[in-house]
Amino acid sequence: MALESRRLDAARRYALILVDLSVGFTDPSRSRLAAPCEAVIAANQRLLAAFRARGAPVYFTTVMYDSPDQARVFREKLPALNDLAAGSPLVEIDARVAPAPGEAVIVKRAASGFFGTDLAQRLREAGVDGVVVTGLTTSGCVRATALDALQNDLRVLIPEQAVGDRDPVAHAANLRDLQLKYADVVDLDVCLALFGG
Repeated sequence: MALESRRLDAARRYALILVDLSVGFTDPSRSRLAAPCEAVIAANQRLLAAFRARGAPVYFTTVMYDSPDQARVFREKLPALNDLAAGSPLVEIDARVAPAPGEAVIVKRAASGFFGTDLAQRLREAGVDGVVVTGLTTSGCVRATALDALQNDLRVLIPEQAVGDRDPVAHAANLRDLQLKYADVVDLDVCLALFGG
């Protein structure tokens, strides 16, 4: 028996959360964690322009480790994460979507942008009740961030062209599951229309 899944009502105020659009995930010539993602970058550039034009909140996340004790089991499972050391250019946000002055970069150690960070508090203080979650990768940090957003009672939109994954099968399966249970996966243009983009 199929579950009933409804479209979420629109939020009163959205924030944009760009998950791990750091060099380590966007530049395959420099990082084993990365995959080609030019279309994802282009979609995020359009979203950034729309959010900035409206003065809406924008948050970036990056994974970074400055101690061997941080996320020990996660790094044991996925040793490539050890490349994301503090001070490495791989942890810097890709220049094509560089944060503007005043836009926060949330440093995280786990998959979710919420886990062990002050992101939920920042969103509450900004009067946000919905988030647009984008970035890399769909099956990992994007999914984890979207789930935690929902678990913080936020309405979640995921523009499908603004997320990507090294594994196309995992990308498609996770978007399907996110749409069914946790978020509204929408076309980029539908999302931009909400913000006059």
